[in-house]
Amino acid sequence: MTEQQRTALKELQRLDTRILETREQIQSFDPRFEEVEEPVLVLESELGTLRKRAQEMKLEERRLELSIDEKRDRLKKLEERLGNVRNLREEAAVSAELEMIKRALQNDEQEAYTLLDQIRKSDERIEELESAFQEAQDLVEPKKEALLAERAAVKGELESLQEKREQFTSDIADDELRTYDAIRGRTGRTAVAELTEDGACGNCFGMVPLQVQNEIRHGGTLIRCEACGVILAAPDPEPEETPADGEVETGAGASDVSADTPDEALVEE
Repeated sequence: MTEQQRTALKELQRLDTRILETREQIQSFDPRFEEVEEPVLVLESELGTLRKRAQEMKLEERRLELSIDEKRDRLKKLEERLGNVRNLREEAAVSAELEMIKRALQNDEQEAYTLLDQIRKSDERIEELESAFQEAQDLVEPKKEALLAERAAVKGELESLQEKREQFTSDIADDELRTYDAIRGRTGRTAVAELTEDGACGNCFGMVPLQVQNEIRHGGTLIRCEACGVILAAPDPEPEETPADGEVETGAGASDVSADTPDEALVEE
């Protein structure tokens, strides 16, 4: 594996690391959306539960109305029948049924009255929650739109990185790319590691034999760490330092400057 190929694999790993980080960044938006939407979702859930309960109470109130109407009709018929009884026994039977219907009617009317009061309070609470829900939506919507725009930008960055990777890998040998991808896997583990200064694997820090170190630095074959299996590569050469503008050179140049100093002093005198 040539130095250019080693550099290409290291650069590919840097690119894949950025892709992995970008994907994780996209996934991190889900809890952020949940956090932003939580106040609205809580109100929406409470409002839905209350609306369902109000509907059930209104159905129950309708059932009671029908029951009350039936009992009133029955009560009216019994009162008419009571006026036409022919003997005491029949009168006692009608009177007993009449009292029973009256008590049942009274209970239904009381239950209906209580239920109507509950429905009234429920409607008032629903109205309050609807107002609070709308206010929460007005507050959350701008935050949600900002998160959507931010996530869209990150997704665009991911697409750009993936396109860059596709172009980049077209210049890497197929066998080396397969080896690299197999090591890295789905978890994104380290696939390429540089040798340390003392000749150890930069991933597991196991010592590499001197001969193998020389092959890594100068050879043309792909070499993997015997301990952890990563592809081993030589460190990138350190960039040469150039003197900054205005710095005084040391050595001969510096001695020339110091030699001219006495003459300048004489001229000044």
